[in-house]
Amino acid sequence: MRIHAIECGSMRPFGGRLWDGRTPGLGPAHLSCRCLLAETDAGLVLVDTGFGLDDVNHPVPRLSRAFYHADRPHLEADETAIARLRRLGFDPHDVRHIVMTHLDFDHAGGLTDFPWAAVHVHAREAAASRRRATPVERGRYRPPQLSHPMKEYEAPGEPWFDLPAVRGLEGLPPSIFFVPLPGHTEGHCGVALGTDDGWVLHAGDAIFMHSELREPLAMPPLAAAYANFMQVDRAARLESRRVLRALAREHGEEVTILCTHDPSLPPGAERRVSA
Repeated sequence: MRIHAIECGSMRPFGGRLWDGRTPGLGPAHLSCRCLLAETDAGLVLVDTGFGLDDVNHPVPRLSRAFYHADRPHLEADETAIARLRRLGFDPHDVRHIVMTHLDFDHAGGLTDFPWAAVHVHAREAAASRRRATPVERGRYRPPQLSHPMKEYEAPGEPWFDLPAVRGLEGLPPSIFFVPLPGHTEGHCGVALGTDDGWVLHAGDAIFMHSELREPLAMPPLAAAYANFMQVDRAARLESRRVLRALAREHGEEVTILCTHDPSLPPGAERRVSA
């Protein structure tokens, strides 16, 4: 399995390094919307989709007006997943499956660009996206993005590095499965992908920056505030981060952990991921 890391849009909120830990001053930060593209025997598999073409053409009401102005998404057609695939030399119609860490607007916008693909999501996440019970959930889950039928899963399978795993994703290789990491959303999951050289775990928004996995833990203050604002369960979110820190500490040579919004890949990721 070959895995490509692709940035499918980004967000540029004001605050510079207070958001991303590196941009000088207080101007626009750079928050990636990182997705993965896996070449498998079952066809191409996307993990998340970032922003899509319809988001570029009709940002509101596709996106919440409040989040659109606060997060300042950078929406360009040539940065969408479908354009990134073409630039890599792939036919987008060869995308057979999309596996979602969760259904937030900055992860699910490209689903409508791949109506032929099977979409896989944790059942608790799908239920939350339908319920949209709070103002934040009505902002994060956008019905125009989520019209695609989805296959839902929650039955536990064989653990992975002693972590719960949800396996048996229909039509996918057994080396691709969910690792529940709740807290940011109810059904938030990491997506594990097995390669010949070890594992890649797309941890979604369970962490905001790769620096959260290192000692000492470091998180830019505006990123921390945003994570607190968006969380549905603080205790669960912090436990998910603790689990990832332990996985990185104890199995860092075997597992490459990626997250969505850090604009840089962690050191050593090139062993298993092509940027």
